[in-house]
Amino acid sequence: MDIEFNKNEDKIKLLISQMEQRLSKIYLGGGKGRIDKLHEQGKMTARERIDFLLDKNTERIEIGAFAGYEMYSEHGGCPGGGVVVVIGYVSGKQCIVVANDATVKAGAWFPITGKKNLRAQEIAMENKLPIIYLVDSAGVYLPMQDEIFPDKEHFGRIFRNNAVMSSMGILQIAAVMGSCVAGGAYLPIMSDEAMIVDKTGSIFLAGSYLVKAAIGENIDNEALGGATTHCEVSGVTDYKCKDDADCLTRIRNIMSKVGDYEKAGFNREVPALPKKDPKEIYGIIPDARDKQYDMHQIIERLVDNSEFEEYKELYGQSIICAYARIDGWAVGIVANQRKVVKSKKGEMQFGGVIYSDSADKAARFIMNCNQKKIPLVFLQDATGFMVGSRSEHGGIIKDGAKMVNAMSNSVVPKFTIIIGNSYGAANYAMCGKAYDPRLIVGWPTAQVAVMGGAQAAKVLVQIEVASLKAKGEEITPERELELFNKIKDRYDTQTTPYYAAARLWLDAIIDPSETRKVISMGIEMANHSPLTKAYNVGVLQT
Repeated sequence: MDIEFNKNEDKIKLLISQMEQRLSKIYLGGGKGRIDKLHEQGKMTARERIDFLLDKNTERIEIGAFAGYEMYSEHGGCPGGGVVVVIGYVSGKQCIVVANDATVKAGAWFPITGKKNLRAQEIAMENKLPIIYLVDSAGVYLPMQDEIFPDKEHFGRIFRNNAVMSSMGILQIAAVMGSCVAGGAYLPIMSDEAMIVDKTGSIFLAGSYLVKAAIGENIDNEALGGATTHCEVSGVTDYKCKDDADCLTRIRNIMSKVGDYEKAGFNREVPALPKKDPKEIYGIIPDARDKQYDMHQIIERLVDNSEFEEYKELYGQSIICAYARIDGWAVGIVANQRKVVKSKKGEMQFGGVIYSDSADKAARFIMNCNQKKIPLVFLQDATGFMVGSRSEHGGIIKDGAKMVNAMSNSVVPKFTIIIGNSYGAANYAMCGKAYDPRLIVGWPTAQVAVMGGAQAAKVLVQIEVASLKAKGEEITPERELELFNKIKDRYDTQTTPYYAAARLWLDAIIDPSETRKVISMGIEMANHSPLTKAYNVGVLQT
């Protein structure tokens, strides 16, 4: 290995180590003291419940672990968004599990908690995936109720989704393993089957204190809405469980009897590992963003047998389009090429920039994959579309729109991996979050923004300097540099993968070595949902 490879490898391993350190803190939720308190009550933590529920020694994908990261500091923070969401296997059936983390503000709902729960339901609805709710929540976090309660994408949307999933025939199982109050009480009862843990689980629209204040009735919470009340008197819940383990075992027993589903029919053969070591990706990705690398080398370390068929290999080379297999699944790969290439006219094209011919090629390839029912994988590392008079006169906007149109109307599932830059319209054309990828994840090297920090700072400094000069202020070069650095630092913070993942623009930040697993499990879940409409791109200029 050369020195450059070793430098790259050291850099990305450091980034992965930093990611793992941050995750280890998030996994503690509200802290060891609150975990100990749960154990004293005879309860498991949210993560312990999930570990008990999921099949042993099987793969899993955690969604939104970084949700809320470095947000809500004035409220004491909200690690993981106060809820744990995992795609995994229960009694051999792939499903999604949503578990309130009672160590974080008693499982109260922050705005990001609602967004994360809705993301879990969206995944379930798109992929016809069974969903299991492990409920232990004090309800809406009242100091921020105006940001979580009344709007379309707020708390109430969850119950609307419960009803919609029921009509779609998507299995929903709820386990009340702690508090389940106010509007949240509807969630387990709108599920197909509901169970409650004796002495620790409770369901009511209003707790004993509010009942006393509202109607003057004296009653304790257990008599008001405990397991005995709801299993023997109201009939609200279906199963009374003696403890967390009993409750989770019942869920496993129910899932073991669930029948198979109609499949979408995506093509899969016997999986094969890449012939080229995926760990070598660490040495290929440059340690600086202005350096080139060949995306072909990344693809070779992600696909089965390191083999792929490249579509229009010699045309539009700033985007690579290829048919391949990942863990046996047939995929169509659309990837930004990061090295400088020569166009069909002999002109040099910058790496990581989308040109007209590349956009045209990608649009046609996306249409072909839809015709053949092949899932799409987007590998993003692009600074945007090419600008300037030559590109504008050549119709870059038309060709970019063609690619966006073809991708937006795709009916096969899409999966997006942000490897490096994800800037401006390239984020859109390469299936950013706004374009409904079934899963979207980033490597620790990812950046998501309208443009890079330096470029943005230059633009904003020019505007700021002009404004100050208009007010009569004299701007020295030193003052201009100070403004530049201040703006760039702020912008750079907002482009990190952690900033994006905290706001659920990314479902996860992953070690590059997990990329094959994410894509394979993603296609497996998408295969639960047959395609119900034909591919139609609408108005598409050719």
